[in-house]
Amino acid sequence: MVKDTKTALLDSAEAAARRVGFDGFSYADLAQDVGIRKASIHHHFPSKATLSGALMARYARRMEAACADIDAARGTGGARLKALVQLYRAALGDGTQLCLCVAFSISRDHLSADTLREVTQFRGITLQWLQTVFALGGSDGSIHAVQDTQIEAASTLALLEGAQLAARTQHDLGRFDMAVSLLEKRISS
Repeated sequence: MVKDTKTALLDSAEAAARRVGFDGFSYADLAQDVGIRKASIHHHFPSKATLSGALMARYARRMEAACADIDAARGTGGARLKALVQLYRAALGDGTQLCLCVAFSISRDHLSADTLREVTQFRGITLQWLQTVFALGGSDGSIHAVQDTQIEAASTLALLEGAQLAARTQHDLGRFDMAVSLLEKRISS
């Protein structure tokens, strides 16, 4: 299947940002990767700020779809939480990349206001979904010792993002697994 240029640019930019961060790639890098002139990128994304906003908006849509798929495929809160943990683990690849939201958060001071809103919106979507997962897991007994779902959601998202950073720093997926092991022990599918 042949990609359109805009999609190819988004894919290339996402891969680069997840691997080297927002500040670690340039339009010249994207042009070389996609096989177009650097000036042609500006037709699709006039600035890196425009590109980063589009990347986060697309990433948020994909996260919403992934959460909907998890909900459809898994009936318990515990099973849904396990699936999200695996989604964050998979985002590490071989331990050399991060999820886009974490990668962008590292470069926060260089992001546009629009992109920061997209990052905040992404986190909001994820937190809201996690709250419903913890509520379900508490009521169906598949997540042990559920307290305040809002605090559970915030703590879990921070844990998953921090676990990614630890694993990425060492290029070691075992660091992620170790960091989430206590959370996983609370889950009984």
